[in-house]
Amino acid sequence: MTWQGIEGHDRIVDQFRCTLERGRLASSYLFVGPSGIGKRTFALELARSLLCDAVADERLAPCGQCDACRQMAAGSHPDLELVSKPADKSFIPLELLIGSDERRMREGLCYNLSSKPTAGGRKIAIIDDADFLNAEGANSLLKTLEEPPPRALLILIGTSEQKQLPTIRSRCQVVRFRPLDEEIVARLLKKEGLAESDEAAQELAALSGGSLDRARLLADPEVKQLRGIVLAELGRLPWRLDRLRAALLDMVKQASDDTALRRAKLRQAVEMTIEFFRQAIRAASGADVSGDSSLQGAVESATGDGWLDDGRAAACLQRCLEALAHVDSNVYPAILIECWLDELIELGNTEREFA
Repeated sequence: MTWQGIEGHDRIVDQFRCTLERGRLASSYLFVGPSGIGKRTFALELARSLLCDAVADERLAPCGQCDACRQMAAGSHPDLELVSKPADKSFIPLELLIGSDERRMREGLCYNLSSKPTAGGRKIAIIDDADFLNAEGANSLLKTLEEPPPRALLILIGTSEQKQLPTIRSRCQVVRFRPLDEEIVARLLKKEGLAESDEAAQELAALSGGSLDRARLLADPEVKQLRGIVLAELGRLPWRLDRLRAALLDMVKQASDDTALRRAKLRQAVEMTIEFFRQAIRAASGADVSGDSSLQGAVESATGDGWLDDGRAAACLQRCLEALAHVDSNVYPAILIECWLDELIELGNTEREFA
């Protein structure tokens, strides 16, 4: 079953239908879950349903024919405000939320949300990339969250509650989106022509963690080759990581003109190492290792003789999580790669003798 072409989130659709039938729609929601599972698309379809002129809200079935639906399709509805982090910024700029210095609180998302609806009976604002609200940005939303304008709805979209500041987390109703089922990811990959066979689609889906965005990246031959290098380098003792360093620096150089693509690929590389160390902790603790044969083989090679124990793997995992945060903070990529890999080598090879 799908809702407005969105798969995998029927449970949340039912929750919103019940909420609307009872007339208890909140003024602010925080959508959290892995990237690439449809949170933003869901938020836009919810907005389309609530702004539709012809169909009752609780049906969540926009007609697609009225003026409001046509404006939504064109991305020009006057009562919908969309804000996201620009590709060249580390955080969502304050002026997008409360206006420039010269027009503070006379423009921006908060001002627009507080104004009277232009077309319908409701104003809706969606903040994508809410993980990138800094303290100043989060605090600028405080009045809107505590004293919401009548018939206004604010939706924030992030990856986890933990990445949201208390200012946001405590004042929003949290809606948790689950990763997509593997069969859904595989079917969508086939539909988009990113997998040549059912077997290839299933393989990518199994590695995706339920994220279609991640599966799309993994379908890229360059990223697939990079994963092979990551696992080969981490599975070979002692760690030198020369091939991985060269591959990452080359990848950054090739994508230098596309900041978003460069960040996505670098994030994917770091996430590959995170998955390796998570599975290494499981193996070192005596638990079964999940993942494909390449991942299992690399983990077995690194942990088989006790070289990579759970403590050392946990320390490496923590360093990789820090590197992931630095990717999102726009740290200069070449410096990030050099420092991150040097520290992994030091963590992995210190106080260990090799023949």
